[in-house]
Amino acid sequence: MLHSLKALVPKSFLVVYHRVLARVSAMIYGNPSQHLIVIGVTGTNGKTTVSYYLARALEASGFDAGCTTTALLKVGKKEWLNKTKMTMPGRFFLQRMMREMVDAGCRYAVIETSSQGLEQGRHLSVAYDIGVFTNLTPEHIEAHGGFTHYQKAKRLLFEHVGRRGKKIVDGLVVPKGIVLNADSEHGEYYADVPGVDRAVWFGIENHRGLYAENLALEATGSRFILRDTHDLSVSFPVHLNQPGDYNVSNALAVLAICQLLSVDLPKAIQRLEGIMTVPGRFERVDAGQPWTVIVDYAPEPESFRQLYRALAVVPRERTIHILGSCGGGRDIARRPILGELAAQNADIVIVTNEDPYDDQPKEIIEQVASGARKAGKIEGENLFLVYDRREAIFHAMAMARAGDLVVMTGKGCEPWICIADGAKIPWDEAGTAREAIQAALTR
Repeated sequence: MLHSLKALVPKSFLVVYHRVLARVSAMIYGNPSQHLIVIGVTGTNGKTTVSYYLARALEASGFDAGCTTTALLKVGKKEWLNKTKMTMPGRFFLQRMMREMVDAGCRYAVIETSSQGLEQGRHLSVAYDIGVFTNLTPEHIEAHGGFTHYQKAKRLLFEHVGRRGKKIVDGLVVPKGIVLNADSEHGEYYADVPGVDRAVWFGIENHRGLYAENLALEATGSRFILRDTHDLSVSFPVHLNQPGDYNVSNALAVLAICQLLSVDLPKAIQRLEGIMTVPGRFERVDAGQPWTVIVDYAPEPESFRQLYRALAVVPRERTIHILGSCGGGRDIARRPILGELAAQNADIVIVTNEDPYDDQPKEIIEQVASGARKAGKIEGENLFLVYDRREAIFHAMAMARAGDLVVMTGKGCEPWICIADGAKIPWDEAGTAREAIQAALTR
């Protein structure tokens, strides 16, 4: 209904509406972004981890940082889960957060910046200094009307960085820069933006700026030597506590930003090495069980592939994968693909509810299950359709044996399950897993 109403509103009116809201919200809170070094992180995957990593690493400069991410919010030393279920907060929320950062003495604000937020003009009165591109894969295609429109929406961040004037924060002239993933075929699309002082690159496969040498991927983390194609003196060992080559890429992005902002790299690395976990991102749940349980957000096919690459080095007997797919008319085509990928990589697949919104949960679950059947899974043997997510998790833990791996995707640390008519059911994925583990251990 809401989408239908929006379609009737002239685009010119929406543009004016977004600009007015942006200016009013900034004025109410005293234009806080003018007093912060603001970094926007956009891309399909990795935005949350890069944003949180970055906020922590920038504090190696001796100044506090804040961030707004899908998973959590941070103002200086204070951190809490994001309960809005929005990647990029609304204008007033965002401006209020930045005002709190200024009042708390933060120098840096890191904003996870979504394509939908950009199209809705939430960035317009934010004085971004640096834009960061992580990667680009098909996602939210229905919402944007095709991949090309999705790609263009991301570019709005970098064009905005180029248009904003330079500012002085704490007596420093802040550079206007963009940070780009050299391993992405779409990186060049965002590199050619007028008004930017400098574009810096990072990559694992393509050594165009900062890169990882002697990369070792382990079950509980990764190790590499940080090198720079432009500065042979850069050679620093890095040990991350999060596994997967995608987290190495995330760390490289963070260190490239730190380098651009003249933050001491060894100190920034030390901060990264102190991060044990990011909520809902490859989060291990340990309640004394003799099997491994991992909670991960992973909502779309490429994030599934990245997750399973990271899991490849995790010892296990069998893999049990609990998954669903989002409703609300979002990326319907990916549903059977997710089921097929899960079936190709897991021994047992349990398809359940995720966030149906106004869609029919049974229809979503059946579409995901169709992909699992295509990959050879048989319902009742190694494929189970359990409509209640809590019941599905309890079912998985009851099936798990010593040495197994249980993977739970789609929710991460989200605090709600969104159902019809805008209603929300309180949810705690990791907490539910702990309850189910205890029930399995005492049965």
